[in-house]
Amino acid sequence: MKFGMSMLLWTPFVTHEHAPLFRRLKELGFDGVEVPVNEGPDSHYQELGQMLADIGLEAVGVAFVTEEENPASPDAAIRTAAIERFRLLTSRARALGASLVCGPIHSAYASFTGKGPSDEELGWSAEVLHKAATQGDGMRLGVEYLNRFECYLVTSAAECDALVRRADHPSICSVYDTHHAHFEEQDIKSAIASCKDTMGHVQLSENDRGVPGRGQVDWTTTFAELRRINYDGWAVIESFSRTDLEFASALHIWRDFCADPDEVCAEGIAFLRQAWAEAQT
Repeated sequence: MKFGMSMLLWTPFVTHEHAPLFRRLKELGFDGVEVPVNEGPDSHYQELGQMLADIGLEAVGVAFVTEEENPASPDAAIRTAAIERFRLLTSRARALGASLVCGPIHSAYASFTGKGPSDEELGWSAEVLHKAATQGDGMRLGVEYLNRFECYLVTSAAECDALVRRADHPSICSVYDTHHAHFEEQDIKSAIASCKDTMGHVQLSENDRGVPGRGQVDWTTTFAELRRINYDGWAVIESFSRTDLEFASALHIWRDFCADPDEVCAEGIAFLRQAWAEAQT
């Protein structure tokens, strides 16, 4: 398993100015970074990818979709816009040197209808994901379920697994995030088991989005189960801060969870590597 760090801890748009941070992450023992690819030209990500390669870090893309390009929309024009959105996302991720772009890409982030998900909405989402994967030329799409306060369409590991299967494309996988699982799952073992055959990416995040190991997430059970299913993909620390106030507010992050974001990286990677090693014994 490879450990990564999400750049969303600092910014929704990564630039060459983050080079010192990349070098720090490499020094701490990270294998790569999760880079948001929501905006900017391919050339920007080509330069960024080369910088990462020179430092010795791999990259994964992370993204979201809005109401104007919602895969689950009843409006066919909006679903068409979603397919174009995916074309841009996969192109940027490829320029970055990534082989996966992940996130809550099944539906518009924080957009609610006031009702639960309908079978028709799930069908639209699956159809768009399938078309996006078909045009993606091998780029893997990681579908992440969210907690009930951030979305309504897919809010559990089992629901995510079902949507991925419905989308029916070998380049589509499910994403398991410990933060959302802490909210929504009654049993971690059952949750991981329910998506084990489609799981292609893991995000490691505390219940409060702070430093891994300081909160309530059951890391012992989580890692034991990931070991049991022989998971060997990326495991990326995803925490948030108030560094970028506009982005933090959009995610409802109203306070910092540690004195310095470096604590998340340094303490987090040390704790998680130890927990992963202990899960083997």
